[in-house]
Amino acid sequence: MPVNNFLQPIELTPPEQLDKLVENRRVYNLQNCEFNIYESYQQAYSIPLRFNDLLISSMVRGKKIVHLFDNPAFEYLPGETAIVPANESIVVDFPEAQFCDPTQCIALTVDAVYIEQIMQYLNEYYNCDKQETTAWTLQFKQFHFANDNQISTSINKLIRICSSGDRSKNIFADLSLKELFIRLMQSQRLMQAGPDGAGNANSNRMQYVLHYIQEHLLEKIAIDELSRKAYLSRNMFFKWFKQQFGITPLEYITRERIRLARQLLADRKNTVTSVSQQCGFSDVNYFIRAFKKSEGITPKNWQEASYTEPLMSMPVKSYI
Repeated sequence: MPVNNFLQPIELTPPEQLDKLVENRRVYNLQNCEFNIYESYQQAYSIPLRFNDLLISSMVRGKKIVHLFDNPAFEYLPGETAIVPANESIVVDFPEAQFCDPTQCIALTVDAVYIEQIMQYLNEYYNCDKQETTAWTLQFKQFHFANDNQISTSINKLIRICSSGDRSKNIFADLSLKELFIRLMQSQRLMQAGPDGAGNANSNRMQYVLHYIQEHLLEKIAIDELSRKAYLSRNMFFKWFKQQFGITPLEYITRERIRLARQLLADRKNTVTSVSQQCGFSDVNYFIRAFKKSEGITPKNWQEASYTEPLMSMPVKSYI
């Protein structure tokens, strides 16, 4: 039950300007990308879609059912984003769309040459591990995910820029696109290096440090010890970690402890105090504040909600 980071509301198309009731499209063309707003005002099923460039899509309102990559169909809801490679077939259902309550999503398509330029630039100037396998690259193993605050902020900024009449918007869009891609890749690194991620714990500095955190999550983890594990000074370690993942080492440790707390709270025999202690929090009040900041409700309320609605029907979506 993570906090949903919804996109800012976008005005619907005036009824007299609608071209069609299913996937009505407004488009804004920029130098390196195309920004689209799609709206559907009636139920529809098996609508095929295909984009010639990389697609970054985010739901604003309503619900879709998306069929992609020969995987099971998934619900696509506000506060969520999907990334899809160029020329990939997508099939969409709109089971709840109505004229008085339409679905709305944004679709940002980005030129492949421009993406390659971004990756080359980042790897040349912002890759302190050039000898390791931590190059900046966008992957599609986690193509559907809940927005974190940084990603939703970046997308909101792009929406404002692309739909504005500012003559300099291509310049601002360029800067904001770079930021969005960095945020996406940092989140992917977190997912790949987390407990459910694949990879050898000793394959590189990044994997080694995060594996150490996972192995000692219930203990007091000293930043000086982490910096020694990474063979970096304390200051350089903080800089390296934030560059790799977009959050500080302490924020990552807290995030992983909250993830563990959600699992423990699913057992009604565990009290909030015992879960706090089991997850490595020395202060139960700090645990409650951290949990509420992450999940939007207190641990006790989360636990009570999990009793009335089984956790299997409330999956915790991962960030990519």
